Amino acid sequence: MSTEKESNSPRRSDTPNWKSALALVSLALSLLLWLNGLVSSLQRPSVGDDLSRRQLELSVLAQGNLSEPIRPLLSSGDPLRTLQESLQNAINDSEEEGRNPPPGLLLEQALLLQRTGDLSQAQSLLKQLRQEGGAQQAIATVLLNPEQHGRQSREQLLAELKGSTLVRQWSCEALLGPEACQGDQVARQASVQLLAVTLVPGLGLLGGIALLIRELWRRWRGKTPAAPPWLGPALSGIDTVLLVAGGFVVVGELITPLLVAPLLTRLLQDWPIEAVLKQGISVVVLYGALMTGPLLILRLLLKPLGPGPQGGWLQFRWSPLPLCFGQALKGFLMVLPLVSLVGWLQGQLFGDPGGSNPLLELVLNGHNIPALACFGITAIVLAPLFEETIFRGALLPVAARYWGSGWGIVVSAAVFAVAHSSLGEFPPLMVLGLGLGWLRWRSGRLGSCVLMHALWNSLTFANLVVLGW
Repeated sequence: MSTEKESNSPRRSDTPNWKSALALVSLALSLLLWLNGLVSSLQRPSVGDDLSRRQLELSVLAQGNLSEPIRPLLSSGDPLRTLQESLQNAINDSEEEGRNPPPGLLLEQALLLQRTGDLSQAQSLLKQLRQEGGAQQAIATVLLNPEQHGRQSREQLLAELKGSTLVRQWSCEALLGPEACQGDQVARQASVQLLAVTLVPGLGLLGGIALLIRELWRRWRGKTPAAPPWLGPALSGIDTVLLVAGGFVVVGELITPLLVAPLLTRLLQDWPIEAVLKQGISVVVLYGALMTGPLLILRLLLKPLGPGPQGGWLQFRWSPLPLCFGQALKGFLMVLPLVSLVGWLQGQLFGDPGGSNPLLELVLNGHNIPALACFGITAIVLAPLFEETIFRGALLPVAARYWGSGWGIVVSAAVFAVAHSSLGEFPPLMVLGLGLGWLRWRSGRLGSCVLMHALWNSLTFANLVVLGW
């Protein structure tokens, strides 16, 4: 990778003092906000355990529907025992932190214990759950005193119950009997879901490893074509700091939510729609508002520079679209095993530090199709367009001009990872940012980076929906 620097960057002496001062203040505020975000992310819950537990639940449901040759590939060991240990660990963690365990976990563990014959422990959990509220508490009351509740009231309870497919299926069988709960159909559906969340990523990993080996072999043989010259906005370092620190962080992540979020809350509070749909609308509208300030600042910075080179200053260069998509797919597959490896190593060395993006939990537990559409538009369309415009469209070419291609890619990837304000997600996001930067360098096209980013978010989104639905 070339590390040569270009000497045609705007000189610092050409920058007005007020702009330098504004950039310095913006940078200081950004560093404070990012540091606070990284530290506070350790207090946010992680969806990692939830995802693992949902996959275990699918394995338990699908056991009777999986043939022997394919069962070890999709479900290793004893998923029922592993699920019981996972639930108990989650309950213990809540109690150690001084919190009441979530009612859904208590109900699931009680139903599991009933099925495995540990009736005394199941009764103990049901009595504990009876002190909570909601549908789980009502189901616990029925299970403890079945003779006092008729079939109609039990069916009503099941209709109100939220949670995973496994909890609803086991609750149905406990309240109405297995013959009333379509167990075979549920097992077939779980098999399809389990196949989707294991086979597709697995094939992607194999394809990515093959492409990485091919790329390394070609590089060793000296057959890798030269990367096209950097084409990007002729912004100064001060301009770039103003864009990223002032626009992306201060205006986008601080000022915009303070102004827009209260108005949006008041507007949606009286709408007769589900709470999760209100969350979905809030996410997409707030993200759209967050984009507006930084993109307006970028437009103002680019306007004095003139029309720019062919393809514009940002070099989206969507045409031909099949070429862009092919480059994006190749980059996505190559970075998939690297991000997976880093995530696995992080888990082995440090465990799960928490701090997942709150949007992940909303997607996992949001069973409302319009709400999921809002989340999907945000994650798959808006976020890739906006983030790639800032980090690979503007920041990366300027950083490469000052420090060379290699360090420019590293700097843009680090800023990209830090900007997500999650210490636990920093290592995999850093690797993803390096892959996106590499694609921008090798292809010379920002459009390919946008599509690769969209593919990555699409895989994450699809896995969450399949596991959560």
